[in-house]
Amino acid sequence: MQKKEFLITGESLTVKNSVEAVLNNTKISLSSVSEKKILSSRKLVEKWITKEEVIYGITTGFGEFKDVRISQKDIEKLQKNLILSHSAGTGKYIPDFIVRLMLLFRINSLAKGYSGVRPELVHHLIKIYNSGIIPLIPSQGSVGSSGDLSPLAHLSLTIIGEGYCKLEGGIIKSSDALSIKKIKPLKLLAKEGLAMINGTQMMSAYLCKSVYDAEYLSKLADISGSLSLEALRGTVKAFSEKIQNVRPHKGQIDSAKNLRQLLKDSEIMQSHKNCGKVQDAYSLRCMPQVHGAVKDTIEYCKKVLETELNSATDNPLIFTETGEHIEGGNFHGEPLALIADFLAIAMSELGNISERRIARLVDGSLSGLPRFLTENGGLNSGLMIVQYTAASLVSENKVLSHPASVDSIPTSANQEDHNSMGSIGARKGFEVINNVKKIISIEFLCAAQGIDFLRPLKSGKGSEQAYRYIRKKIKHIKEDTISSELILKISEIIYDERFLKSVEEKTGKLK
Repeated sequence: MQKKEFLITGESLTVKNSVEAVLNNTKISLSSVSEKKILSSRKLVEKWITKEEVIYGITTGFGEFKDVRISQKDIEKLQKNLILSHSAGTGKYIPDFIVRLMLLFRINSLAKGYSGVRPELVHHLIKIYNSGIIPLIPSQGSVGSSGDLSPLAHLSLTIIGEGYCKLEGGIIKSSDALSIKKIKPLKLLAKEGLAMINGTQMMSAYLCKSVYDAEYLSKLADISGSLSLEALRGTVKAFSEKIQNVRPHKGQIDSAKNLRQLLKDSEIMQSHKNCGKVQDAYSLRCMPQVHGAVKDTIEYCKKVLETELNSATDNPLIFTETGEHIEGGNFHGEPLALIADFLAIAMSELGNISERRIARLVDGSLSGLPRFLTENGGLNSGLMIVQYTAASLVSENKVLSHPASVDSIPTSANQEDHNSMGSIGARKGFEVINNVKKIISIEFLCAAQGIDFLRPLKSGKGSEQAYRYIRKKIKHIKEDTISSELILKISEIIYDERFLKSVEEKTGKLK
């Protein structure tokens, strides 16, 4: 589905509208206000060049070569050389969706008008974005300070007709792709190569998709947790408003409310109301505290990220109001590096507690259900090995959650002596979230199977809807089958937003 054109202002990007713009292939255009700002800063750059002022990256070399003066006749060659030499990435290519976000974010940053580029460059980037051309960018090589230099240099290759890109699924030369789309390669003028690569857009792009997915996952975890609680015949008492209100963390309050809404009018809960059990295991009883802390972390990460999406991350920056250029460090990725590590840790915890519920569901001595959730155990292994898979993913996430931001290595002959490593953290966090998606899918699979053994008793308003939605597409597992296909199938069900919407029709909006 393609929505109406999205106006780039340098001020209005959010996680939601950015991801949805890429998902929906929405065309973008530059606001007239941004165009004027860009033009004003460009005029200053051209004036300074004429006066032969010494300005970093315009009339000097880069990094350790900051003291080398560049003659006027070599200024344009300097910019092209910068792009060619800094295209030093390696490893697997960045996913297309992330590259599209990178391009969108670079356009938005330039649209703020502090970078000193021509409006022609920004319009050229917009043409490439709208055409569906996707630069081919290796994922490894950024240290996350001075911006994501190497990834953004690879992105910039396509602008000048160098390197390779993707078009309609195939890899072709950038020059050929531009020719097919009737876009001429752009010659970079003074400052423009530097303006293209000084930025945090690679880590921003990974984090944007991660935060978007994490918000959805945090709601799914409340739903899968509610089904597990019912299958394990736990109690809703621990989710009482009274308990949450004396420790009023917002995420905890929201998660507890979600669970109460999901479990409202549960016949399963009523059936064992007077069973004499005092309290449940932590993985059930403490869902609001753990899930809620994750929600609060996601919200904090989103706030930091959305500030970054609408920031100028270039160096030097051009201030037209005062007519000055100032060398600084807005390219340094530390704000994003820290939230990348924080988000990975939080989402790992969401996976950890989900796996603990899975383990209880398949353990007959803890659940009171058939061992490994199969009627004919021995001949059938049931859902024994899906818990192994969840355990493996959780353990992998523990490794991936080791922070990248605390490990700095100097570069450029110690001129750049502290680096954020935020791009590494952002890539790791992206993997963590993809693993958590699978863990929560496994919990849904096991919880639905557990609920089957408690029928005809019905689940709560929301959990019943989730259960029925799943059972319309995946029937009760009577005999062993290929488990990986079940995990894939249930993933397709729950990560279709229609699943969440159907549950929210019964519960009201989940937070």
